[in-house]
Amino acid sequence: MLLKIFPENPDPRKVKMVLDCLRDGGIIIYPTDTVYSMGCDIFQHKTVERVAAMKGLKADKANFSIVCSDLKDISDYTKPFSTEVYKLMKKTLPGPFTYILNANNKVPKIFQSRKKTIGIRIPDNNIIRQIVQEYGNPIISTSIYDNDEILEYTTDPELIHENHNDLVDIVINGGNGGNIPSTVIDCTNNEAEVVRQGKGDLDLYS
Repeated sequence: MLLKIFPENPDPRKVKMVLDCLRDGGIIIYPTDTVYSMGCDIFQHKTVERVAAMKGLKADKANFSIVCSDLKDISDYTKPFSTEVYKLMKKTLPGPFTYILNANNKVPKIFQSRKKTIGIRIPDNNIIRQIVQEYGNPIISTSIYDNDEILEYTTDPELIHENHNDLVDIVINGGNGGNIPSTVIDCTNNEAEVVRQGKGDLDLYS
């Protein structure tokens, strides 16, 4: 199903359709402030395994990130981190950054990497943040790649729907997406280390 949702004013009825889909163990594709991503409820183990299989991976080796709605949600799923890391996240989120933090026991074991870490996102996109906020717990964030060898990411939600309609339950059309992924920052040692430069530029916040 292709579901048009406007980021400025998400239709509550359509948001409810997405929430019901997630609760029923469904998989959605949704817009972020970077590229379109695929996701499901992190506590629906069989669905997490399905998403991993689509990426050609086992769930415990997929290194999926999760989308939270705000900074409070982050602390619910991570071990305590330094004041410096908190201040950096507060300045940069919502935004095009993925923070790698030490996971606590609330994160399902199937979802944690062997290093017991978790990638956290709070995208600057009203659609997915509202969905996660109303849903009550995080969902997976894993990028949608393009089948074309030249294009790394598909930006057109209608093309995404055409390519993934048989694999997922809902594709949210929130307008054209980007083609540059998030900047990944490792904070597991309580210091910020950029491990992948993407759309987010930390220098703008210094």
